[in-house]
Amino acid sequence: MQPVIANESDSAVKEEWGEAWINGTPTKLTGDYRTPVVAFLREKLGLKGTKIGCGSGECGACTIIVNGEAVCSCLFPLHRIEGAEVLTIEGLSKNGMLHPIQSILMQHGAFQCGYCAPGVIMSLFALFSSNPQPEDVTVREALQGNICRCSGYVKLLEAVDEMRRLAI
Repeated sequence: MQPVIANESDSAVKEEWGEAWINGTPTKLTGDYRTPVVAFLREKLGLKGTKIGCGSGECGACTIIVNGEAVCSCLFPLHRIEGAEVLTIEGLSKNGMLHPIQSILMQHGAFQCGYCAPGVIMSLFALFSSNPQPEDVTVREALQGNICRCSGYVKLLEAVDEMRRLAI
């Protein structure tokens, strides 16, 4: 389901009304302040890594990091990121190198189709940023909002075990 962006004649639509730091870059916020962040990222900024899955916060494909917390960007209205630091899957790579979480997941073949991958990666990034040695139950809680229809989670959890061993 595609989020709807308000018609330009709507009174909630403003040209430029705020700013956020998206992947380390100051970014002007424009358009309807009620627009889901995922739509702004994909349609206005061209950041297509954040996926639109269910559109209702159930699948986790749209997970991004806002001020250090994993959030479902399909439910997060644009005005909530004003002044915030936002990290998307595109912002994890540095100097053309994948983030260690991405590399380990790839080495373990944790994903098949990859549609859920950005959301899972961002959820794991938020988790390991706050807790480099999470217990199994904490990992499962952090990933409970991320649905993968392909993998069965076994290789994903094996990769998480390696992340813990390496203290990512």
